[in-house]
Amino acid sequence: MWLQALVGAALALGALASLAAPRQSPPGAAIFADLSPAELRAVRDFLLSQPELGLVPEHTGPLAANRLFLVEMLAPKKRLALRFLNQDGPPPQRQARAIIYFAGQAQPNITEYVVGPLPRPSYYRPRHLKGRHPVAFTARPVTSLEYELLHQKLEEATAPLSRLLRDTTGYWYHNCSTRCLVYTDVAPRGLAPGERRSWVMLQRLVEGYFLHPVGVELLLDHRSLDPRRWAVQQVWFQGQYFPSVEALAQSYAAGSLRAERLPEPDTHELYSSYVPRGRFSTDTPTDVHGAKVCEPQGRRYRVQGNQVEYGGWALAFRLRSSSGLQLFDLRFDGARVAYELSVQEAVAFYGGNTPLAMQSKFLDMGWLMGTLAYELAPGVDCPESATFIDAVHLHDAAGPVRYRRALCIFELPTGVPLRRHFNSNFHGSFRFYGGLEGTALVLRTTATVYNYDYIWDMLLYPNGVLEAKVHATGYIHATFYTPEGLSYGSRVQRHVLGNMHTHLVHYKVDLDVAGTANNFETLELQLENISLPWSPGERLVQPRLQRRPRRTERQAAFPLRQPLPRYLLFSSSGRHNRWGHRRSYRIQPSSHAGPVLPRGWKEEKGIAWARYHLAVTRHHENEGRSSSIYTQHNPWDPLIDFEAFIRNDESIENEDLVAWVTVGFLHIPHSEDVPNTATPGNAVGFFLRPFNFFDEDPSVASRSPIIVRPLDPDTTRLQVQRWTPASPGPCVAPEPFHYNGTYREE
Repeated sequence: MWLQALVGAALALGALASLAAPRQSPPGAAIFADLSPAELRAVRDFLLSQPELGLVPEHTGPLAANRLFLVEMLAPKKRLALRFLNQDGPPPQRQARAIIYFAGQAQPNITEYVVGPLPRPSYYRPRHLKGRHPVAFTARPVTSLEYELLHQKLEEATAPLSRLLRDTTGYWYHNCSTRCLVYTDVAPRGLAPGERRSWVMLQRLVEGYFLHPVGVELLLDHRSLDPRRWAVQQVWFQGQYFPSVEALAQSYAAGSLRAERLPEPDTHELYSSYVPRGRFSTDTPTDVHGAKVCEPQGRRYRVQGNQVEYGGWALAFRLRSSSGLQLFDLRFDGARVAYELSVQEAVAFYGGNTPLAMQSKFLDMGWLMGTLAYELAPGVDCPESATFIDAVHLHDAAGPVRYRRALCIFELPTGVPLRRHFNSNFHGSFRFYGGLEGTALVLRTTATVYNYDYIWDMLLYPNGVLEAKVHATGYIHATFYTPEGLSYGSRVQRHVLGNMHTHLVHYKVDLDVAGTANNFETLELQLENISLPWSPGERLVQPRLQRRPRRTERQAAFPLRQPLPRYLLFSSSGRHNRWGHRRSYRIQPSSHAGPVLPRGWKEEKGIAWARYHLAVTRHHENEGRSSSIYTQHNPWDPLIDFEAFIRNDESIENEDLVAWVTVGFLHIPHSEDVPNTATPGNAVGFFLRPFNFFDEDPSVASRSPIIVRPLDPDTTRLQVQRWTPASPGPCVAPEPFHYNGTYREE
């Protein structure tokens, strides 16, 4: 019966609806699958039917009401999942995580619940949150209703500025139908716990409005659940501060305001637009299609529901609403390499001379990154031949919302051989040539966090290597240019400053290298000075291996301000390869991360994980995440204190280990970031590489190599050995480009 129930849940995987793959997940992958639309509705209906919760189904009306904010799959406890995966027990009970905003009571609060069992829930209970206190209600993510009320308040508040805005920008906010201004808000919303005060910036509502600030920023207090009590507390206008909107309007009316009139945007060549302008000097063609990815003999990977297989790789995946891409049960040739690999957090901390820029410290999990994976465009975001998969979320909505083509899977020619050798005979010919084409399977999704677009990739290589990578693109976060701003970025247009910022991304890698009993060590070189045994009196300097076992969590925490050891090895305690080495995997970061704030300084407490390139901890169920959706609006006193994960300095010898990896880069915007930041040079991540895990390179199992041997000295006759068809055949996209771009309630 339990297997039938599990397969039934897998069949309902509307959250992972591939265009070409079967919808049914194998039982091992199904326990990690996102909730289906039917399951999401079942949780919603069950909670709405509980009178003691007092939930209202509508997401309109007053703020002061109890509403369901988020429902997502609650991952099973690892010990229960492993029992099932190792065929030692039944499947874990399928459960949901539900977040309710209790705003319709004297003491508002945020409560998380565990709801189950699915697909027919019969219980709900408060979910234990690791932390020192309840979640402050002011730490909640902003809802669409609160944003609509903010818009209405800004319409009202900016009414006295209508003449100033029309005269200086040609656009306005109050009572606008054309030539409108729009606003951008930033976070955290205040300077201390309990506040909810947002700096907002006005911009011209044109295509790419992120690059069109008009020099007006307002501080709006919206802590009260009664919007009538909201108020603008300060105003910044083109470098000048005012205590109120009225004070700014009076200064302008009196003729004492320093105000620069902005030129009219050039609608024919709008600098923030993607419309082509100019010509390349070589005049090589760009009005025809470029190189394409194709699969001339069909797909070489398999997708079944939320399981993907490619070469030796097999894994389960999901698109978690709160934080994005998450992989489970990663195996190569049947051997588990990792139990979980997931995105935890992405931050961008800014500097500037305007109040909004100073306050811009974004922690993107607070904007629910997984729900920001909008439609991927075939031929641009992913090859036309990719498998596209929908996602379904129940977040800040009355029911499940489908996001079409939110994730794609495709095989990618890397453009460089996986391995090759030309064996010269040193007499103008060769003994043999051998090469294996370079390919990787890519799992890709995106997160458009307002102006920025993150492209999240997981790449699987046929030699047992996995690469986690993120590209940053989209629009820069720009503010109004004043000469003082040049200390904090670059002038990229006449009235636009691109503000400097640091991107940091945090990953969780729960490694199970040939089992859960693992050790961690670093491997470096040490130069030794020795006497030459074959030449008395002579000395030689050469490298020698220096192994350093890391026995406790503190020994395995590497501060961001110091260089990392070059080899970071996770090894099985009792499993060895054929040559006597402990089976190991290596983490190899590709990063330029640096500190963003002094240790312990205000908002830095919310990103304690960013103190370390790498931290290795013992696995605990209550240390499943390094950040939360509440940290963005309360970084000063966060629910999750990552430093507590390593404070007790537990032993990590022969234990179930988790690696927490920080990668990032500094971005000083420049004129070439207009209209968008480009992906080349703006990617960071890390590799998981086998290190004596196998007896030899496992890609020898691939039937894709080519070997060429001369049959006579002048190479007039050659033997070409291959295991694939001699010609790949035509490479043609089967259908024209199409795109929908909507995400709607089911």
